[in-house]
Amino acid sequence: MPQASIMTMERPQGPFATDNDRWAAVVGRSVAADDVFFYSVRTTGVYCRPSCAARLARRENVAFHRSCEAAEAAGFRACKRCRPNEPARAERQAEAVARACRLIAEAEDEPVLDRLAASVGMSRFHFHRVFKAVTGVTPKAYAAAHRADRVRAVLPASATVTEAIYDAGFNSNGRFYASSAAMLGMTPTRFRAGGTGEEIRFAVGECSLGSILVAATAAGVCAILLGDEPDDLVRDLQDRFPRAAFIGGDAAFEALVARVVGFVEAPALGLDLPLDVRGTAFQKRVWDALRRVPAGATTTYAEIARAIGAPAAVRAVAGACAANPVAVAIPCHRVIRTDGALSGYRWGAERKSALLKREAA
Repeated sequence: MPQASIMTMERPQGPFATDNDRWAAVVGRSVAADDVFFYSVRTTGVYCRPSCAARLARRENVAFHRSCEAAEAAGFRACKRCRPNEPARAERQAEAVARACRLIAEAEDEPVLDRLAASVGMSRFHFHRVFKAVTGVTPKAYAAAHRADRVRAVLPASATVTEAIYDAGFNSNGRFYASSAAMLGMTPTRFRAGGTGEEIRFAVGECSLGSILVAATAAGVCAILLGDEPDDLVRDLQDRFPRAAFIGGDAAFEALVARVVGFVEAPALGLDLPLDVRGTAFQKRVWDALRRVPAGATTTYAEIARAIGAPAAVRAVAGACAANPVAVAIPCHRVIRTDGALSGYRWGAERKSALLKREAA
């Protein structure tokens, strides 16, 4: 039987610096402690990750090790349940999902769920659950979003809309047209022409954070942009809708701009506007979650990821925040890092800080 000392690690490591800290992590099956240290059990002769779901050993039989190599040098073998000498389960699942995403991207038609699951060695139901946990969306929603991205890319260069539909992986016109408005924000023909015929009203104003541009289609506000130079904001809007018809705001529209400016200056007024924002299914879930964060409160990327049911998708949440086209209406400025730092902000960290200070007051 291998012999384990009470403590085999040579020096403290981060938040798990003492035996008591490490034992608490083992008792709580802390995922955060995985790969920071490993623990061995003298009576079984195995070593595990702290998060291992195996039955909890008695404290006097447990020792801690800084690495798999150290545990094996002490005579212990790897647990067959948590497999500490292999990549972490989250890493293995992320790689499996990445392979499935590549299959979706390369497939001519939408792959069948059973076939995707089998390709990564999982059952249908387990794969569905893991895919949603990693990406934040179901495999079907991911495939739909991928087809939407593909059709946006091929429409402008295709000879006909029908050609673009089949090039993007839709196997019937009916399925495409049933979802085209939500997918493109306009008719396919109009999108193919770069937004030709779509009318967008806009106006540029000034606020304490600099210049502000507000633009809206008939469906709702499609852009709220902040910056230093009004001309830069107008060019940004034109780049988003290269062939749309832009109409200067009239008195009624300028009242809407004033309402947005008023919210920037006094967040307690609140801002509830109809929006016409275009993004992937995942981005829209993140943006919906952000709109539920009240003024005066902050959240983190990890908390938003958990709120949308995708705790592993923290980086994707940050990407969705960066892609937000409507400043303040979708309050991505209320998202901070776990350590309390402001993190990045599309319209500048100083503006983010100013908004948060006003809301906190």
